[in-house]
Amino acid sequence: MVETEIVEAPVDVKNHMSIVGTKISILGAARSGIAVARLLKEKGASVFVSDSGLPEKLQRSISDLQSVEIEVEIGKHSERVYDADLIVISPGVSSTAPVVQEAMRRGIKVLSELEIASWFCPSAIIAITGSNGKTTTTTLTGRMLFDAKRKHVVAGNIGTAFSSVISELDSTTISVLEVSSYQLDYIESFHPTVSVILNITPDHLDRYGGSFERYIASKCRVYENQSHDDFLIYNYDDPVTRKQIQRLEKSRVHAIPFSVREQFEEGAFLLNEKLVTVLEGKQSEVVEAEQISIKGIHNLYNSMASILAVQIVGVSVPSMRSTLKNFKGVEHRLEFVREIEGIKYVNDSKATNVDSVWYALQAFREPIVLLLGGRDKGNNYSKLDELVHQRVRGIVAIGESAEVVKRAFSSRTNVVQATSMEEAVNTAKSLAHPGDVVLLSPACASFDWFENYEHRGRVFKEIVTLLS
Repeated sequence: MVETEIVEAPVDVKNHMSIVGTKISILGAARSGIAVARLLKEKGASVFVSDSGLPEKLQRSISDLQSVEIEVEIGKHSERVYDADLIVISPGVSSTAPVVQEAMRRGIKVLSELEIASWFCPSAIIAITGSNGKTTTTTLTGRMLFDAKRKHVVAGNIGTAFSSVISELDSTTISVLEVSSYQLDYIESFHPTVSVILNITPDHLDRYGGSFERYIASKCRVYENQSHDDFLIYNYDDPVTRKQIQRLEKSRVHAIPFSVREQFEEGAFLLNEKLVTVLEGKQSEVVEAEQISIKGIHNLYNSMASILAVQIVGVSVPSMRSTLKNFKGVEHRLEFVREIEGIKYVNDSKATNVDSVWYALQAFREPIVLLLGGRDKGNNYSKLDELVHQRVRGIVAIGESAEVVKRAFSSRTNVVQATSMEEAVNTAKSLAHPGDVVLLSPACASFDWFENYEHRGRVFKEIVTLLS
């Protein structure tokens, strides 16, 4: 379709410091920290890794780093961190952390692992961001490229650090990246060929001082370095996103909308119940909406974003159609676990904000028993009021925010608190009737009871699997 020109990205351009011999401190010894440390060491930098976490939880990280002769400190951030020309921050390290604030006070440049990896990327980048749907859209986009037999990698916030796949890339590879606001906070020259904004709704406001405007600005950095030769795909139906894109000069970047309500001279939309694209004046009927295997309006949006992105880089309509009919979704996102005594159990642990839960509740016609709660991120639950009233038979309130959840919904449905996931699942089972759905869709972070949302989802599935 619109076969993009793929050019090698030079490393030592004026925006980038020379890497050889450069002293670089890396904050965080998890996946992205280890990956970028290895990459920078390979490129000739003098690397030091610092993580304030507990040593017993980071033994594998320590071994990995020491095996390639990278110095590491665990359990603190010492003065050694600041003996650096550059500090690289992992997504899990907050910009408000004292170590980050002190580095900036001293005038040390702070950049993200995403930014650093992009310096060494010779391939086109499709960068996908948004408050909801990033993982599904990134996975679907990668699957479309796989089915079309196009060389590609899928990395970023999805769980594989971009730095760890740089050695696999050449100028013909397409890098599909899930990109979070945390990663975008510390970019400088990160430059996707195709950027995608799925939506921008309140999330992670605890990391942005309660400021939605700061969070919006962070998300929009995905297209900050794009030019008129690049493509920006965006959700026209999301008012916040649309407002930001409408502020751009028309020649600034090639912006392409998608919508389930409107039709465009260029973009993706619904026409006679079919998903249609128009690019370079050519209209393509991609697939009947009801034939898309992943259901729900949110997945219509995700599908539109994916087909625009891959059509831009040359994937054919028949190939996209086949993928959309067969793609089964991703783990922890409206994932069917099992049905017992007529009750369906669904794992939506990746729903870590209110808008994700709003979409999840809309995906079912059956009555729902909802497992809701965790570590609250400044949630406003009022958006769920009407859907809870209409569709939710009962709520099992879990985690640190259980009391908050109970106060928010006890006037609209039966709310029962649970002190463990096992208790929560068994309580949900007792509340549900045959024909109902028990849905884990927490709207909160998982760090009160679990390591991450994947851990939370796995525990939920293990408990459900053992139910009798």
